[in-house]
Amino acid sequence: MKTLIDSGHALQRGLLAIRREFAVPDGFPPQVEAAAAAAAQRAPTEHVDRTAMRFVTLDPATSTDLDQAFAIERSGHDMLLHYAIADVAWFVADGDPVDVEAWKRGTTLYLPDGKAGLYPPVLAEEAASLLPDGPRPAVIFTVRVAPDGAVKLDGAERAIIRSGAKLAYDSVRDTDLPDGFAELSARVQAAEARRGASRVDPPEQEVSALPDGGFDLRFAPRLESEARNAALSLATNMAVADLLLAHQTGLFRVMAAPDDHAVARLRITAAALGIDWAADVPLDAIERRLDGHDPKQAAFMTAIRRNGGGASYAPYRDGVVPWHAAMAATYAHATAPLRRLADRYVIRATLAIASGQPVPEAVTAAFETLPTVMARADAIGGRIDRAVIDLAEAVMLAGSVGETFAAVVTDVEARAARIQLCDEPVVARVAATGVVPGERIDVVLRAADAEKRVLTFERG
Repeated sequence: MKTLIDSGHALQRGLLAIRREFAVPDGFPPQVEAAAAAAAQRAPTEHVDRTAMRFVTLDPATSTDLDQAFAIERSGHDMLLHYAIADVAWFVADGDPVDVEAWKRGTTLYLPDGKAGLYPPVLAEEAASLLPDGPRPAVIFTVRVAPDGAVKLDGAERAIIRSGAKLAYDSVRDTDLPDGFAELSARVQAAEARRGASRVDPPEQEVSALPDGGFDLRFAPRLESEARNAALSLATNMAVADLLLAHQTGLFRVMAAPDDHAVARLRITAAALGIDWAADVPLDAIERRLDGHDPKQAAFMTAIRRNGGGASYAPYRDGVVPWHAAMAATYAHATAPLRRLADRYVIRATLAIASGQPVPEAVTAAFETLPTVMARADAIGGRIDRAVIDLAEAVMLAGSVGETFAAVVTDVEARAARIQLCDEPVVARVAATGVVPGERIDVVLRAADAEKRVLTFERG
């Protein structure tokens, strides 16, 4: 972690500039706020009472838009994951002002100085959020997890739940969690390994607000609690996807595997990094052995991500099995409706099927148009994330122009190299030839322009 010294307030100015550049919404129109406030008062009338079950949430400590809560029980050798999801559709009707605004946004946008929500805070951080301050309406997906990690959706229902605790990734203890949490996660993760899933989670640059009003920039590896929690979401999303596919409807998350040319490039990269990758070992097998805490292995994880096909959304098509190569499974997004527009419609379709009802026409129509909306929102979010990191790097190194830094080459381009500084959480490019991934080089910082969000290095 590196605390940013920003005595000239360049970071605050830069964040404002990013908001203007990408037209990040500042609040909601009055008619949307009014409609959300009215919707927040809607009493749940189609929900069964599940307040006797002990649910908890597990999220970043500062999160208030809580999409998921979970409870776990055993059923013979199987385990039942009761995954409660915020019932956004209870508060948001097709075509109302809140819905129309959500379609314009697509996703919640996160910046260090505050987020631009998909829904107004009165819903996203109060009435619909699964906070532990009272009963909330939710949709409970009951997922049966077999000893081998196979998953099946046993049912879906609207319910009233009460979260018993708001747990945080960086402070949660095993005793805080439902019995069986670690075992259930391990089952799901073991099943991933057996089917050849190739998800990689390299440490990522992250700019975070500090309690004193400052900011820090760091490479943030995934905590074990995050990985285990992600397994619960993965199990639910896979079970939902299987149900939708069986009923010939749905919106799926799809991703192509790296092609032969990309794999060949990755083998060269692995050799340069000193990573042992036997010729008869497939890519997914080597991925499962990587440790993001090791700099060279983290660099290889980043190379894998850059060489893989990007994920996108696709509606159901007759005769087509939607496939997510990194998951090695059919997969859908259903567990973050407060933050992703598409999830609300996947949940509605799943509820209809589970109750023996036809999928609403409005949902089926949405599946056709959502891929474009979500692709645009994801692209904007990615560009904002990169702009924020570039800004933070430039602010952090503004006083270091002329200094020499040790760096590791992480990737090689035509006449340049992508580098990661050894002692600072900075990724950049430098003009260089004749270098290979994993090689250590010295670079000199020649310019740090916070206004343009640009660092300029040259070989030392």
